[in-house]
Amino acid sequence: MTPTLSMLLFASAAMIASQGPPDGPPQGPPPGGGFGGPPGFGPMGGGDREIVKEFDKDGNGRLDKEERKAARASLQKERAQGGGGRGGRGFGPPGGPGGGPPGMEGERVEAKPGVKISPSDVKPVDGGFYEPGALRTLFLDFEGADWEKEMSDFYRTDVEVPATLTVDGKTYPNVGVGFRGATSFMFVPEGSKRSLNVSVDFTDEKQRLMGYRSLNLLNANTDPSFLRTVLYFQIARQWIAAPKANLVRVVINGENWGIYVNAQQFNKEMIAECFKSSKGARWKVPGSPRGSGGLEYFGEDVAEYRRRYSIKSKDSDESWAALIRLCRTLKETPTEKLEEALAPMLDIDGALRFLAIDNALINNDGYWVRASDYSIYLDEKGVFHILPHDANETLQPASMGPGGGGRGRRGPGEGGRGPDSRPGDEAGAPGGATASAPRGVGIELDPLIGLTDTNKPLRSRLLAVPALKRRYLEYVKAIARDALDWSKLGPMAESYRKLIEKEVELDTKKLVPFAAFQQSISGSSDGEAGRRGMPSLKEFAERRRAYLLAHPEIQALEK
Repeated sequence: MTPTLSMLLFASAAMIASQGPPDGPPQGPPPGGGFGGPPGFGPMGGGDREIVKEFDKDGNGRLDKEERKAARASLQKERAQGGGGRGGRGFGPPGGPGGGPPGMEGERVEAKPGVKISPSDVKPVDGGFYEPGALRTLFLDFEGADWEKEMSDFYRTDVEVPATLTVDGKTYPNVGVGFRGATSFMFVPEGSKRSLNVSVDFTDEKQRLMGYRSLNLLNANTDPSFLRTVLYFQIARQWIAAPKANLVRVVINGENWGIYVNAQQFNKEMIAECFKSSKGARWKVPGSPRGSGGLEYFGEDVAEYRRRYSIKSKDSDESWAALIRLCRTLKETPTEKLEEALAPMLDIDGALRFLAIDNALINNDGYWVRASDYSIYLDEKGVFHILPHDANETLQPASMGPGGGGRGRRGPGEGGRGPDSRPGDEAGAPGGATASAPRGVGIELDPLIGLTDTNKPLRSRLLAVPALKRRYLEYVKAIARDALDWSKLGPMAESYRKLIEKEVELDTKKLVPFAAFQQSISGSSDGEAGRRGMPSLKEFAERRRAYLLAHPEIQALEK
């Protein structure tokens, strides 16, 4: 019998969960654990500009066609005059095909009209909405033909454009749709695949799609394999609470827009699945290179924390006070007393697992480098949990050190040392760096990078405690040994490839050539289809695994 994708994922999860580090803490999700529009572009993240109230003449909390027309005219006039306001700026791609973020120049392909598909052409799919082996088709039908321009006009605002959603033959009327993302929007030309957020409960608070009220449909920007988010979350969910993710096909106004990553929203539904209760407080830490969202202590003024953390649950003084107390404890508690002080307020073991995954699988938008783009949950018992959020730039070489700022793309040998590099580490030695491969850049990202980085106290303070540092390294070792073992990861990636390969080839809206997809999973980065030397998933897994398992402090765990 040929194994299905679901069977492979289940078998891999069981295998990894059963092979914990020798004499280390037990593996698997933490107790009660299960399976888990960026803010603005200002220095501290910001947020979407709120304009619904201004133009909502009938007071129903959303804008109808005429109200949206008035709002668009106002925004267009404002932008023409050089305004736009926080989060409401009319960012667009810097160029047409060929434009893109640093490191992607010349790789964009020109979008073309997709083939026509109707719901009657598609058979219903078995399994849950995030079933790994399922490839559903989501039909979005907008009233207007200029839906793309309209959503671009409302990008970074709280306005959603209504549409009808059809899935597995069932119709969901009046869902709200908007573009989401930062660079995944700015550097993608009109007509190409952009990321979408869909509010299933836009006009009916009880409306759900297979139990879910909010959808994130991601364009896999910078990921020609389409698989990094799916695989990263699949691995993460074997260790901590994390979003679910799979792949879907999207059809808009009858036109095929191709494959999207379908990533679960961080909301009450996800929290209830992971922790058996949705009570408590939730924060999203905005994706910003200079967001300062690493749980630093900025004093007792709550305004300093509101600038850095976006609360997604009820906004209460008690929740903010608890967050400030956590930050203060991380900063002010002596190292020898830190674990005892944190135990009542932080899932320490879960935080160590989060940090290990973040580093071992190299999340270039992760905590280790930006101290942003992650989620925080304060449960009803007053314990904080740290969860991953953005994963499209994972499972690839580190592109900048923790002090690099900005979104600059640097390959090995193209950058300087970060502020927390340890001088004297030598070339080629595990854990070391060279003049041509500085620490914090490339496959050889040190699992102990950032030990003195006060901007990231969750990492620097926890790993300052010898017992916690050892446990963290045990987790890094187990992840490297099992999750990055291509004999286990490869069949998962190959099953996903078979699931979507034909669709990717036919996808006229994809961001890079089909050859890049073909190379991205198990090809060679030296080949013509290589993406500026970006290793395939196989190359990354094999090289990263070898480096981590040879790291002297990981090898020392056996002693």
